[in-house]
Amino acid sequence: MRGPFDPHRSALLLVDLQNDFLHPEGAYGRAGVRSEAAAALPARLAPLARAMQRAGGVVVATLFTLVPGRGGAPLIAPHLARLRPFLGPGDFAPGSWGQRLVEPLEPADFLVEKVAYSAFYMSRLEWVLDKAGIDTLLVAGIVTNGGVASTLRDAHVREYRTILLEDGCAAFDEEAHAATLASLRTVSETARCSEVAAALAGGGRG
Repeated sequence: MRGPFDPHRSALLLVDLQNDFLHPEGAYGRAGVRSEAAAALPARLAPLARAMQRAGGVVVATLFTLVPGRGGAPLIAPHLARLRPFLGPGDFAPGSWGQRLVEPLEPADFLVEKVAYSAFYMSRLEWVLDKAGIDTLLVAGIVTNGGVASTLRDAHVREYRTILLEDGCAAFDEEAHAATLASLRTVSETARCSEVAAALAGGGRG
C-alpha cells in the first residue's frame, strides 16, 4: 500500500461473498464445489469491515444475481451455464437467502446487484460510490480471477484508487489466484488485511 488513505472517502468492496457461493447449503455447497480459501474469507474480513465502519468508511457488498426468466429458470450467460451446469431455479435469485451476503459480514452499508464479472457492468455501483464521496476502494472477495479482477480493472479505468487485499480474496484454483494477483499488481496497490486494519486504527495512515 502506497501512503495513507482517508477512511471517510474509502469503501471496503466485498465482491460476491454470498450464501450460494460459500455456505454448505448454498448452490455451490450442494454441488460439492468448494474452496477452503474462500470459506476462510468471512472470518478474516469481518473485523476489517467493522473497523472500516468505525473509522468512518463504508462497506459495499456486490451480490451476484441470476434473474429468473420465464418459468423460473435463471437467465444465465452461456459460458457460466457450461462451467456451472448445476445452477438452476432459485439459485442467486433476487431477494433469496442464497443471494444474501454471508452472515458474518452483515451489515453492509450498500448492497449492489451484479449480473456479470464486473460489478460496474449495468449496475448502480458507480452511482453509489460517487454519491457517497468514495474515491478509494479496498477490494476483497471472490473469485480473484473473475469478479475481483474484472471489478478492480473497471475501477482502475474509472480512476478510483484501488487497494487489492491479497489475503482478502480467493479463487477455486490456487494457481489462478496467484497468477491473477501478480497481474493485478500492475494496475493496483496491494495490501494485507492486517496492514489495512493497522492503517484504520491510525486514522488511515498507511
